Amino acid sequence: MTTDSITAPLEISRPHDGVTVIWLNRPRKHNAMTQALIADLHDALTTLAKDDNTRVVILAGHGKSFCSGADLNYMKSMVDFSHEENVDDACRFAAMLQALHQFPKPVIAALHGNIFAGATGLAACSDIVIAADDARFCVSEVKLGLVPAVISPYVVARIGAHQARRYFLTAEVFSADAAERAGLVHRCVPADTLMNEVMDTAMMLLNNAPRAMTTTKSLINYLVPVPSSREITDYTAALIARVRTGQEAQNGLQAFLDKQPAPWAEHQATGNHTTGSDRTSTAADKSKP
Repeated sequence: MTTDSITAPLEISRPHDGVTVIWLNRPRKHNAMTQALIADLHDALTTLAKDDNTRVVILAGHGKSFCSGADLNYMKSMVDFSHEENVDDACRFAAMLQALHQFPKPVIAALHGNIFAGATGLAACSDIVIAADDARFCVSEVKLGLVPAVISPYVVARIGAHQARRYFLTAEVFSADAAERAGLVHRCVPADTLMNEVMDTAMMLLNNAPRAMTTTKSLINYLVPVPSSREITDYTAALIARVRTGQEAQNGLQAFLDKQPAPWAEHQATGNHTTGSDRTSTAADKSKP
């Protein structure tokens, strides 16, 4: 039987000349990110950036969700690594996001199911974001005792500090329509038409001059730069490395894996709308909401 453990974390397909689809391929885990998936995605972006047969990239996910964030077992295991190893790991995630943000060709993100935590960073680094109308979003780190450190430059640049203050601090689950209003998503479409709509957009892009689109992306990044200095990368990587090995985060991660309330949430009523069904829907997959 095929399982996530014996399949590649990414799958590459070419549905049309000039169009390459990068599929996140851990469907049984809602495409939760591991070290291997992050490394493979970075490698794929580096390779496709130089591939003359790729003019448009689509980033999509197999299974029920685009991506539920970081794999929680992977995150919890980092407590056994040194601070330097934790920083190096966070820097690899930061480097992958930077490669996606600076990718020289148009990137379309096709979002469905859960788009949680680090996955919102993938969306924020993409050029065009199309979501199924029943997709669910959540910047969930603080619910687990973590912080949205590495993704923050990209998500704040996309939705602004005003919206980031709300969604970063509440860790609430919000709809595709709300994500569109916040600026994280460009367009919501019926779920059963998502990939058709994404391919139609890719075909539209193929009508445009490739070098002109690359130069236009560079122009936008020059006019409205996302903070990407070494100082910011070092700060965000060191921050998440410190926080995720701390007792609060370890308690939060363990509670989620055990399907129990986090220690700081034990006083809350069981009917609280930020737990309940939202907790159990992804806890069984042991992946980050």
